[in-house]
Amino acid sequence: MTHGSSPLRAVDGKGKRWRGHARRWAAAAALLTLVACSEPVTPPLTVGMNPWVGYDPLVLARDRGLTDARKVRVVELPSASETLRHMRNGLLDAATLTLDETLRLAETGSDVRIVAVIDASTGGDVVMAAPRIAKPAQLKGEFIAVEDSAVGALLLQRMLQQTGLSRADVKVTNLEVAQHLSALQSGQVAAAVTYEPLASAMETAGYHRIFDSRRIPNEILDVLVVRADVLQQRPEAVDALLSAWYAGLNVFLLDTPGAAQSLALGTDLSPADYEAVLDGLAFFSREASASELTGSPPALVAKGQVVADALMAIGLIRQSPRWEALIDSGPMQRLQANEKTP
Repeated sequence: MTHGSSPLRAVDGKGKRWRGHARRWAAAAALLTLVACSEPVTPPLTVGMNPWVGYDPLVLARDRGLTDARKVRVVELPSASETLRHMRNGLLDAATLTLDETLRLAETGSDVRIVAVIDASTGGDVVMAAPRIAKPAQLKGEFIAVEDSAVGALLLQRMLQQTGLSRADVKVTNLEVAQHLSALQSGQVAAAVTYEPLASAMETAGYHRIFDSRRIPNEILDVLVVRADVLQQRPEAVDALLSAWYAGLNVFLLDTPGAAQSLALGTDLSPADYEAVLDGLAFFSREASASELTGSPPALVAKGQVVADALMAIGLIRQSPRWEALIDSGPMQRLQANEKTP
């Protein structure tokens, strides 16, 4: 994941973070339910995200008033699994997801479109292990915590393949990422498939990384996904979402220390540690994202097919997606056209 400006990676994307916010997430879920049940004349587009550093520019845009609250509402959810569940249930209009999660979402019947490629993982997705596990080969016969998500399964599969092990050689335990540290500390598992900044918190607690996404370049990409009906019926709201993302990203890149100061609040990371975490990802610029979405076929298809093949190999999807239906470059092209208009 090395497109765009500088390598940056952030987990949860918000001013007040993932840890200890069960009440906020419950309130957000209740709010989403109310939004789904009510019928406002011009409802804001509701975009959901889970804890992940690469989504933080959108949180920064919200917290600094760079979004139009009448058009875009940013909702933080506790995990990728919850984000996917809310998308499937129609409680979200859009979401930040990994490409592999998007492929699974599309295969289960959700009619969605990729409208932007936002970042690539260059070490931000990690397998953390207990001190007694020095290398991946030592995980044979051990329990490994993995969130029930495509990205966790993909990273685990790639590690096992490169180590010469199979999934049958390890004991997979499905746990939400928020439970991984306690599972390691209790000895329930010997390793956990996680991501930043949770991985850094585990390092602070005495665990260490034995594999990360640097070993599988261009396979873990984050994308901005919008429901097809929303894209058709409310294109101006989708345009506002893209504008909010790039406004937040611009501030993030121009003043990374200042962004880290606010975004680190509520995490176990200091602002300096937060900045260090960002070495695990690379953001895509507008131009880089547009380049991925255009062409015949779009450049993203080649990278995406590698991911699709891997997911089919481990049984997470049954067939390749219809890329021409899944990718929509229209909103990005409008954004670029509007920027050129005096």
